[in-house]
Amino acid sequence: MSAGEQRERKPRADVQRNRATLLETAQRHFLRHGVGTSLEAVAKEAGVGPGTLYRHFPTREALLAAVLQTRSKEFAVRQVAVEQLGDPAEALEQWLRAMEEYLSAFSGLPEPLMAAARAQEPDNPLTIPCDTLITATDQYVRAAQLAGHVRASVQGYDLFLAACSVAWIKGTGAEGEALDRLRMLIASGYRQQDTPA
Repeated sequence: MSAGEQRERKPRADVQRNRATLLETAQRHFLRHGVGTSLEAVAKEAGVGPGTLYRHFPTREALLAAVLQTRSKEFAVRQVAVEQLGDPAEALEQWLRAMEEYLSAFSGLPEPLMAAARAQEPDNPLTIPCDTLITATDQYVRAAQLAGHVRASVQGYDLFLAACSVAWIKGTGAEGEALDRLRMLIASGYRQQDTPA
């Protein structure tokens, strides 16, 4: 077998199976215990040793990024629905709501994402998901700005952080009217004010 053929070989079936099992188990643990869950407990429930977990996912951020990737299809469907909206202001509002729900999937998720967005470290696996969300948010912001609905000074990064903040507060148990008031305060901050006649 040539070196090229060896490089192109697919991972062994047991390696693929271990990775899939680790992702499924990690998602359950993140849902149950938040992103700070014990990685050793994840490995144990998945039926592998900690060394196997760390070979697949060298850091907690790498595991979290991989789990988020498995959940991205559902989020992508939501984004397609948002893109069908004809009103840029409504599209931005619905996008922020979709992002808020995505970011509150696991308790404690907003913190490592905000840290990755601030640090912009290329070797942090969470930087890419953050960049993707910020870029998409910026596109919705610019469309709403062109339509005269959003202040010129507002950037996608600002509203990404706002959505992270709402998701974090949601994770503390706040709900209903308290969250609606917070969303209203954020919206009043980014919306373009009507100029007096």
